[in-house]
Amino acid sequence: MKIVILDGYTANPGDLSWERLEDIAEVTVYDRTLPEDVAKRAKGADAILVNKVVIGRKEIDSLPDLKYVGVLATGYNVVDVAYAREKGIVVTNIPAYSTDSVAQMVFAHLLAVTNRVEHYSRLCREGKWSSSSDFCFWDTPLTELSGKTMGIVGLGNIGMKVATIARNFGMDVFAVTSKPSASLPEGIQKTTLEGLLAISDVLSLHCPLTPETKHVINADTIAMMRPHSIIINTGRGPLIDDDAVAEALSTGKLAAYCTDVMSEEPPSPECPLLRCDNAFITPHIAWATVEARKRLIDIATNNVEAFMAGTPANVVK
Repeated sequence: MKIVILDGYTANPGDLSWERLEDIAEVTVYDRTLPEDVAKRAKGADAILVNKVVIGRKEIDSLPDLKYVGVLATGYNVVDVAYAREKGIVVTNIPAYSTDSVAQMVFAHLLAVTNRVEHYSRLCREGKWSSSSDFCFWDTPLTELSGKTMGIVGLGNIGMKVATIARNFGMDVFAVTSKPSASLPEGIQKTTLEGLLAISDVLSLHCPLTPETKHVINADTIAMMRPHSIIINTGRGPLIDDDAVAEALSTGKLAAYCTDVMSEEPPSPECPLLRCDNAFITPHIAWATVEARKRLIDIATNNVEAFMAGTPANVVK
């Protein structure tokens, strides 16, 4: 079986191995692939693995030998799944490989706002503590999470993990979810989006990006929120309206916006959020711990093995 990995760099920039996959197939790995190079590089391949490279109708039609597309991510919007199915091509994804890592990033962001460890480490290096008249020194508010309300939009694997951690911090947890109230664990209360916005000190976004959820956080919904609340987005960038959030940060309506995802990736230098001191932005790395990436490669290999055995796993419906 001939496999071509079209954009393997982000999953494995060199610190991991494709060895298991190479043991069962002929594998060619490209770090990155431009759209115009897809057909040439994947020519003759039985299977391709992609992360962000788009495999649409045009690409599928240019690859008559293609039988399998493995998406190296949970989201699979880069593939025209319906057309692939029509052509008899199996498409798989990697579910739940990064749950713990993304949930960890949610609280890394939240603690960055409430405890300001980086800020105080820098001030200590600059001598501020050394020159203090007191045994301690601080120049920002410091906030305890216990007793605060965590609002979660979307209770999939990551949202549920975030809820569990929030409960362990002593936070009250409310959620917008399609799950029935009776099925939710103790300590998680279901509510409406409007209700969630009104009560949340911290709002964490974990819903998929759909036409209904695009810009779910906008000027109107921000107006429903508590003053000086915090929004955390590790879902998808377009869940928020960049301009509306930037405006709310500049006026103090929001205390902070913490995000690992942007509407455009990499973001334009003109993005208004990049000019906000209280926007805490990381470059789409919540999923990228060594452990999560190793899990991703392992599951991707398992998916290929299952396909070769005639029993495909994690098939996108």
